[in-house]
Amino acid sequence: MGLDLYAQQKKTILFLNSHLLHQKLFLFCDSIYCMKKVKILRIEPVTHDVKRFIVEKPEGYKFTPGQATEVAINMPDWTNEKRPFTFTSLNSNHHLEFIIKGYSVSKYPDHRGMTEQLHKLNIGDELLLGNPWGTIQYKGVGVFIAGGAGITPFIAIFRHLAAENKLSGNQLIFSNKTSDDVILEHELKNLFKENNSLILTLTQEEKENYEQGRINKCLLEKYVNDFSINFYLCGPKGMVKNLTGVLKNLKAKTESIVLEK
Repeated sequence: MGLDLYAQQKKTILFLNSHLLHQKLFLFCDSIYCMKKVKILRIEPVTHDVKRFIVEKPEGYKFTPGQATEVAINMPDWTNEKRPFTFTSLNSNHHLEFIIKGYSVSKYPDHRGMTEQLHKLNIGDELLLGNPWGTIQYKGVGVFIAGGAGITPFIAIFRHLAAENKLSGNQLIFSNKTSDDVILEHELKNLFKENNSLILTLTQEEKENYEQGRINKCLLEKYVNDFSINFYLCGPKGMVKNLTGVLKNLKAKTESIVLEK
């Protein structure tokens, strides 16, 4: 009996040690040391304040269109400054792509300079990537509503659907301050060729072939024929909150309104 009790206690101790080790490893992998180091291969301007970053893709790294990851800069004082960015490339690509707006601290003090620092990087500099997670999950044909850089979670979804010939029937309503702020306008026009499938609206500029003003109840009623379908929203918090209420008032189902998670 004494030996049996000793063996049982030993098993319990081993189990507890294993459990604690697992917990420590989990916490360790949530640190910068478990993030994947990648080099920047290419940097291209997209708009006056948005850049495209093409980076290495770690072996076996997979994600779902609409997902994001935490990104840090592999430089002193920046490795702990992690921010979420959405993948705009596809799993079939041999690289990863991020389209990132630069927010200067002088104009946007709440952003603490991470994207401003990103925009100062050069080819060959390194980023640290976490694991994919969230954010927007495609649930079927619907209306995508984006404001500014809020278009980025939708880009990989659009590209994926187009590659599978399943983009037809979807609609994009995209709001920006001016025409110079529209991210990937040429590509979006090539993707959304059906009549009224792409609506571009400007809040601080009047220009031919663009709607003028914010996305509101009147604009939605003008271009959306069916409010029982899916609605995908991404943009500034105030815009998303307001349009969620507008859509509910227009009888859109709560479960059909898809937001970032």
